[in-house]
Amino acid sequence: MYRYQILIEYVGTSFIGWQAQKKGKSIQKTIQSILSKLLKQKIILYASGRTDAGVHAIEQSAHFDAKKKIQNLNKIIKSLNFFLNDKMISIIKIKKKNINFHARHSAKQRTYVYLILNRFSPSTINKNREWHIRKKLDLKLIKKGAKKLIGTHDFSTFRASNCSAKSPVRTIDSILVTKSKNCIKLKFKSKSFLKNQVRSMVGCLKYLGEKKWDLKKFENIIVKKNRNKVAPPAPACGLYLEKIIY
Repeated sequence: MYRYQILIEYVGTSFIGWQAQKKGKSIQKTIQSILSKLLKQKIILYASGRTDAGVHAIEQSAHFDAKKKIQNLNKIIKSLNFFLNDKMISIIKIKKKNINFHARHSAKQRTYVYLILNRFSPSTINKNREWHIRKKLDLKLIKKGAKKLIGTHDFSTFRASNCSAKSPVRTIDSILVTKSKNCIKLKFKSKSFLKNQVRSMVGCLKYLGEKKWDLKKFENIIVKKNRNKVAPPAPACGLYLEKIIY
């Protein structure tokens, strides 16, 4: 048995998410189906994490096992992209790995990026690729709020009701908030995140940036660990899985 890591870029707009389900078009099922035909065996992909419906990936990492050694990786990549590119999926690279490598369990850090277009008019070019917010956001307040999220905390406030994680405690290594022209980028780094955590944090930071909340209320929301008090989560369209570090 031979194990391979596969790096994938995709636009998640028309998919139900990464994970294969009985109904709906998933990224996992789409790639598995084509890869199984090319390698003439049933292939199962194991990803670094499950992205939700509408969420994109700059570099999703997954792995699969093949019965035979793949002799020409570039040929397989080219064949995969021939069938996948019109579905807004691109295979960036396939690497042979040690059998002990696991796309999810071997990961040491995950990076997510969230994009906000902060101007009056929406973008036609980046439709479904960012969150359009008309009201001007206070970047200084957003940065102050982001600092409160860094470190090890109980993130129950930002956890989806159907999150299956055993513990709500996570460590946020860093949050970088930058702005270029009208685009605000929030970059989150952590070993792992709870379901909907990033989108929920961005939703709360947006309330802070709009001055619907002050910094004290933002801190109280975190401490109370009550999802009923939280701001609506940011839409999936602005979220990107950027990088997995091993």
